[in-house]
Amino acid sequence: MEHFSTDRLSAERLNESHLADLVALHLDAEVSRYLGGVRSADVTKAYLDVNMAHWDQHGFGLWALRTKDGAFAGRAGLRHILLDDVDEVEIAYAFKRGAWGLGFASEIATAMTEIGLSHLKLPSLIGLVFAENAASRRVLEKSDYLLERSMVRQGHDAVIYRIRR
Repeated sequence: MEHFSTDRLSAERLNESHLADLVALHLDAEVSRYLGGVRSADVTKAYLDVNMAHWDQHGFGLWALRTKDGAFAGRAGLRHILLDDVDEVEIAYAFKRGAWGLGFASEIATAMTEIGLSHLKLPSLIGLVFAENAASRRVLEKSDYLLERSMVRQGHDAVIYRIRR
């Protein structure tokens, strides 16, 4: 599923042509504060390479998101993550500040959950969120993810949400 669309967003499999948009997204300190911090262009290039390889290995991954008028809105996807030595599939999303507060995160979370559980037939998906990221927690809760537990991840208080098929 390299492309899909929602009511207001189109999604395209992440590729080299998205690098400049990702660099701009990752250089925004407000956007990156819950993503582990600002990432340089070189770090974002390595991130893009890892995520393109994830597609090749697993047949799914991250998508670049555009509004219906073609403007870059952010990135979102499903990806494997090792959590306490368990291979999980995480739902992930990040939007540029101009796209905040418009309901795009809820819209894409619903679509990715459907893709993960119904199309890919994954048994469950997790959302890994910094504990203080109230907006992202609300998105997961509105998408019927249940709070599973708290943890410390990379020195930050985090929470795990899960939804099952």
